[in-house]
Amino acid sequence: MEWPRKVRIVEVGPRDGLQNENAALPVATRIELIERLAAAGLPAVEAGSFVSPKWVPQMADTAAVFAGLSRRPGTRYPALAPNLKGLEAALAAGVDEIAVFVYASEGFSRRNLACSRAESLARLRDVAERASASNIRIRGYVSCIAGCPIDGEVPVAEVKHMAGALADLGCYEVSLGDTIGVGTAWQVRTIINTVAAVLPRDRIAMHFHDTYGQGVANVLASLEEGISVFDSSVAGLGGCPYAPGATGNVATEDVLYLLQGLGIETGIDLRAVAETGAWIAGLLGKPNGSRAGTAILANPAAEK
Repeated sequence: MEWPRKVRIVEVGPRDGLQNENAALPVATRIELIERLAAAGLPAVEAGSFVSPKWVPQMADTAAVFAGLSRRPGTRYPALAPNLKGLEAALAAGVDEIAVFVYASEGFSRRNLACSRAESLARLRDVAERASASNIRIRGYVSCIAGCPIDGEVPVAEVKHMAGALADLGCYEVSLGDTIGVGTAWQVRTIINTVAAVLPRDRIAMHFHDTYGQGVANVLASLEEGISVFDSSVAGLGGCPYAPGATGNVATEDVLYLLQGLGIETGIDLRAVAETGAWIAGLLGKPNGSRAGTAILANPAAEK
């Protein structure tokens, strides 16, 4: 088996992770988290989202976060901007890359966005056109690829359709997200092979939650299918407020430990990420969701 020689990690903890935590962190803490992750070598750190604080209070003051960042050369700081209002706020904050999202399941789209999947795509056309005119890169997310808490099983053809639609809108890359963490390795392989019919594998990223402990196994299965971009969250932060029992994203430290063991280059300092994970978990008053990070800090000899 020939693995990708290099893997790019998109750190989503400061956005996807923190937005699902009970506590809203101060702006200074959010900035420190982002800057520590960037200093550890993460090439992309999703820094926040421009959404209504009424619905996601944890992401209030994202403009202030961007104003306070010391942006490192070579590091990208994307932000979620799911509508025109969010995009305008992102532009005002100096964001140069945004993320947009859709759902593979109709039920979850109507529950979370109050519109159908077709309507959500129509809404994003204006966002894509405005972003393109402003030379803003767009990354797309397709959520609920492996299962939905409302609709149950999600046909892989629907994942393919929504991924292709995001590509048609101009997304340079589409991240396929197992939002509730129910996917297994064989299912992940099937999804990748199906989506690859409309989107080259070098434009597909994978985004796993670890509800059933399958996150790292699914990363490995994706590597075997030629995928070389993964979203992950420091200390396994996150969850899904609409999916009871769903845990956070697969932990960045756990993914890095796997990649390091396979001899795959990332350019990221695993110990620095582990230290950051322990720090942010402590501030949030919750257990560290990374088993590798916890073990490394307890036993330095565990690092390879």
